[in-house]
Amino acid sequence: MKRIISTENAPGAIGPYSQAIEVNGTLYISGQVPVNPATGKVVEGGITEQTEQVMKNIAAILKEAGYQFSDVVKSTCLLNDMANFKAMNDVYGSYYKENPPARAAFAVRELPLSVMVEIETIAVK
Repeated sequence: MKRIISTENAPGAIGPYSQAIEVNGTLYISGQVPVNPATGKVVEGGITEQTEQVMKNIAAILKEAGYQFSDVVKSTCLLNDMANFKAMNDVYGSYYKENPPARAAFAVRELPLSVMVEIETIAVK
């Protein structure tokens, strides 16, 4: 059975999708962008600040669904420029100090709201 996950502690969807869906013990989190849920605006700063906000948004959704970062099995990181990879990776890695999930990282031409980073996440219990 499909369960829709939604929290006010992460930005609302900016299109026809859910923040996350849980099916059979697997949580699929939609790509998170660096929008502060309190203001509804993209955080100021560079890739470090944007990645930190993305990870906070993922944390809020994981918590709402009853998961933690240790349950994450796969991430997909989308960057507007591969020159931002190292800085993004430093912040991302601080959330996965042991047994990090599988991951792919891609540079794309453009991201929603002209942000620098978007990360989607899959977690399993």
